[in-house]
Amino acid sequence: MLSQKMLYNILLAMMATCSLTAAQTTTEQYPSAAEIAAAQASVVPYSPVSKVHGKVFSRFVDIWLENTDLETAEAESHLAELKKNGIFLSNYWAVTHPSEPNYCAAAGGDHFGMDNDDWHQIPNNVSTIADLFDTKKLSWAEYQEALPYAGYQGFRYPESGPNNYVRKHNPLILFNSVTDDATRLRQIKNFTSFYDDLDNQRLPQYSFITPNMTNDGHDTNVAFSGTWSYNFLGELFKNECFMEDTLVLLTFDENGNKTHPNKVYSLLVGGAVPDHLKGTTDDTFYTHYSVIASLSANFDLPSLGRWDCGANLLSIVADKTGYINYDVDTSNFNLNTSYPGPLSNKAFSAAWPVPLTTGTCSGGRSILNTVKQTYHGLKPTYNYTSPVPYDAVSGTAVGVKYSRTGHNGKTEWYETA
Repeated sequence: MLSQKMLYNILLAMMATCSLTAAQTTTEQYPSAAEIAAAQASVVPYSPVSKVHGKVFSRFVDIWLENTDLETAEAESHLAELKKNGIFLSNYWAVTHPSEPNYCAAAGGDHFGMDNDDWHQIPNNVSTIADLFDTKKLSWAEYQEALPYAGYQGFRYPESGPNNYVRKHNPLILFNSVTDDATRLRQIKNFTSFYDDLDNQRLPQYSFITPNMTNDGHDTNVAFSGTWSYNFLGELFKNECFMEDTLVLLTFDENGNKTHPNKVYSLLVGGAVPDHLKGTTDDTFYTHYSVIASLSANFDLPSLGRWDCGANLLSIVADKTGYINYDVDTSNFNLNTSYPGPLSNKAFSAAWPVPLTTGTCSGGRSILNTVKQTYHGLKPTYNYTSPVPYDAVSGTAVGVKYSRTGHNGKTEWYETA
């Protein structure tokens, strides 16, 4: 006779099989209530576990808040309190406006000209950070507050009433290479799954966390999002399992004033922050692409061959790997507009950007083999070795000077042009 536990495990396996066969990329922006209820009853979140060694950290948690100027966030009392136990990144930049292209960039290494918050489905020949992680079977997940079920692809939830979950704040759901894969879809989960994974010690080595539209400050303000962050992280800081070798980035998708330089409040906290660096400020130039680059350098992963390739590494990673970051003169640019591309409404261009396929990237990383094979022999659209994302054809972010002094004492000088 089968025990209750064995029956339970068999049931879970059957449900997982159902969810695997049902999951696929969909163009349905607003599933019906019946469809949502059926998925909630059948789709089982997937929580892989891995133990890939990292040079500086073994777990990275990326938490994004919304639409706040750097100076305004600096004045918020709860964020200031968190800052005392972390590294303040005073020169961290979003890459454009509005929100969605920044979330896209965080997963794909480019925003592909996106200048809107529309419904997008990026072709499955465009690689993402999930492909980088898979090269070492490094576990990952997204935790989206108020997501109705794992892998939900709708435009928002609920369909009407106050904003709660929105697709535009969900990086990996934008890419067909993720939504075409039923297993990957089930790694895009809600906060219930986050706490289940936390309690069962199966948090992944990479997490992207999106609070709902109230808690992230989008529909409230930075006082609300700062308080939420302080409370959310405060509880996690008491959890030894969570804190062990964990680096948390608390940042914002973009600033609030679209005519000002697009610098955003960013803070590194967690158990992986050395005591001697707590309460310090790092003024190195970073963008959202620096996170992908730093993850790759930390875990010995390849590059996407896009703007992550030349991005500066987080200093605590650069110092460990011996990589020398660039000094960037930011007096001549804002990073507040998108260049032309296939996802642009204002400057549409049908051609999808071709990534870099040869050479090495920051930290000595190679290019992902899938990228090399897909784009073999094609010329890269942009100078992806630059730490500054720019487009010479449209004149976006040109004329920016950057330099670094090598181990041999010689200084290299460059300019985006």
